[in-house]
Amino acid sequence: MHTHFFLGANAPTGFYSLYDQLVDPHTDEALYILKGGPGSGKSSFLKTITKGLQDAGLAVEQIHCTAEPDSLDAIYIPALKTAYADGTSPHILEPAYMAVMDQYINLGIFYDTAALRPYKTEVIDKTRAYQTRYARAYDCLAAAKGVIGDLAAPLVDENTVAAVQKRTRGIIAREIGKKRRGQGKITYRFLTALTHRGYVTRFDTVEALATRVYHLDNNFGLAHHMLSDLVKAATDAGLDCVLCPSPMDPEVYEHLLIPALDLAFVSSNHEISYTGPAYRHIRLDAMVDRECLKNHRARIRFSKKVFALLISEVVTTLTEAKELYDEIEQLYNPHVDWDGVYALAEVHLQALLGQV
Repeated sequence: MHTHFFLGANAPTGFYSLYDQLVDPHTDEALYILKGGPGSGKSSFLKTITKGLQDAGLAVEQIHCTAEPDSLDAIYIPALKTAYADGTSPHILEPAYMAVMDQYINLGIFYDTAALRPYKTEVIDKTRAYQTRYARAYDCLAAAKGVIGDLAAPLVDENTVAAVQKRTRGIIAREIGKKRRGQGKITYRFLTALTHRGYVTRFDTVEALATRVYHLDNNFGLAHHMLSDLVKAATDAGLDCVLCPSPMDPEVYEHLLIPALDLAFVSSNHEISYTGPAYRHIRLDAMVDRECLKNHRARIRFSKKVFALLISEVVTTLTEAKELYDEIEQLYNPHVDWDGVYALAEVHLQALLGQV
């Protein structure tokens, strides 16, 4: 089973990290933290291990990079309770339980430092320009969040929330069922990331974990109220859940997966559209008062237009940042011992396979 998530988000407050959620020190066995700068082979190292494990029939949860969604920032192997993660900025990880659980892997040893030294000024200049682009992107995201919050605020009152909660109670009665042993666990993952390609949502993960999908209309943020009640009911019933926050506001929930029930709740809005098969379609937007919606129609149109312009500027700025980072990596790549990187990955792969 192949699953794909993000553990970081480009959010209005800056880079938002869920990397501390990758492993549970009470139940997992090992976390390997990769260290190394641009172009040192961290993603290649992870991809090599992933392919080898999947070829051997093992499931691997893949954590993708928000700066480049085709790259990997971490992997988790459920059968071995083992994870590997890029521990460099912006998602810095340091060992909490060194040696007994956590270990470093230093890919920086494969740099030819003497050959790289002449590029010092160029690397510094490009890195600062790259960081400036991200600062601008986060400023635009903060403005966008204000606009979209302004859109929903006058439309969602306590009566609307009560109507959503009433509908949710019916779903809980129908889907959650009897109490199991113990309390269920919540695992937090981002299903969506805002990247240089725009919004990227890994709905393929939904298809991998659930065949029954509730599709929630969510242009006014009502899915959060439904998902909050659903996840509480599910975990109280002893079910483990994957809860997916919004990258625009990580305190707000967008999607919920309950693998043991073969069940998922996914939401769509102006930016993210679920097009897969739906077991049920819940039109949450229709719960907003029609007269109130009519009275604010002009304001909604204006807010949506401004929001789209701001997000377009974010994507443009992230694209510029990506181009700069690619240039930095191009300086490093020729001066990396790639044979050494792949050989070390193979050592780890064989050690993992030896545990099966």
